[in-house]
Amino acid sequence: MVYYLWRRRKKKKGRSQYEELLSTTPSVPACTAPVILVSKESWTRPSEIPFTLPPRFTSQNHADPKNEEEKEDKEEEMKMEAQRPLAHRGSLSVRMWYPVGTVLAGLYSSPPLNEVVAPPPGMATRLCFSVEYRHSAEQLMVSLLRLANLLPRFHGNVTLVEIRLLPDDRRPRQAKARGTGPDPEFNDCFVFQVSGVCMPQSTLSVCVLSVGQEGKRHAVGRVLFPLEGELAGAGRVLWRDLETEDDTQCSELGDVQISLSYSPSLQRLSVVVPRARGLQLLTDAGVCVQVSLQIHTQVVKMKRSCVANSKNDPCFDHRTTFKLRSQHLDEACLRFELQQPNPVLSEPPALLGVLVLGPFMYAKGPQLQHWMDMVNTPQEPVQLWHKLRRAT
Repeated sequence: MVYYLWRRRKKKKGRSQYEELLSTTPSVPACTAPVILVSKESWTRPSEIPFTLPPRFTSQNHADPKNEEEKEDKEEEMKMEAQRPLAHRGSLSVRMWYPVGTVLAGLYSSPPLNEVVAPPPGMATRLCFSVEYRHSAEQLMVSLLRLANLLPRFHGNVTLVEIRLLPDDRRPRQAKARGTGPDPEFNDCFVFQVSGVCMPQSTLSVCVLSVGQEGKRHAVGRVLFPLEGELAGAGRVLWRDLETEDDTQCSELGDVQISLSYSPSLQRLSVVVPRARGLQLLTDAGVCVQVSLQIHTQVVKMKRSCVANSKNDPCFDHRTTFKLRSQHLDEACLRFELQQPNPVLSEPPALLGVLVLGPFMYAKGPQLQHWMDMVNTPQEPVQLWHKLRRAT
């Protein structure tokens, strides 16, 4: 009898300590992983991550009534052991979870992005991205990483990137930079569904914009990356300089500045030709620009500007409008011809260069991009410089 009372008193004493310990530590449910109490400093930057093994679930055999008392004692001891704090490596035992070791988190911390993709030497504004094509799924993976050497006047603004896959994409996909400064980071990935047959004819267009506090967008530059060659396998990190209007060099025949705007409600296409530069004039008779609207091979309407002074950089400021329905935007194009009048009236004027703006049926590259920007931003003028080409 004395032995029974002593055992009962010992059990009550253990239960009181167990309840007192529970008041300071969180309870661990029966089917959950172990909880390790750590300080706030070690939780924010864990130096070691414990790895444990789950318990083995064995079938419970019916024991004799004589051993029930011993089983209760073992369960009480296991509960007390589960609530003990972690003293050293290998001493953790919570609900029959067995520790097997720890992993040092510092060995697997990723280095900063600036160290992984350092820009090449130079002061030009550059875009860092990677391109990978998966033939099995016919998917083009484009990852935007970061910008480098952004101009000082854009450091305090929000940087946006519009990405398209020409010639099929009409609406751009956007990415917003995480932070400001000279080297904003993106770390965004885009997936384009494109067949392997259409890959060589496609061009990746990336436009970088800077949004000020008033919400106005400023064009920083763009990158046109033709998808030619082998793009399979792991994506290779690429650096490309942004093409800006200030850094653009004149072509062999010269450049012309074009502004396009389309109003769907009025079904009206507005065209402005402000000026040209770097023209290779043949005579001193002056120069003019002729704008024609074509649907397929039929010329719908044609307009010609006044003859400007015989300079290499003439100013036209020629404005004209065309009536064009929305359903014809994929079938129409604009043809620009820079001409010099011939002193002999019976002979045709001399052709200095030709430019065609339109959908993928007529144009590609910047000419196609300009047309798509006009369609995607109705009632807003889109102005760009274009290189003149020889007439074919």
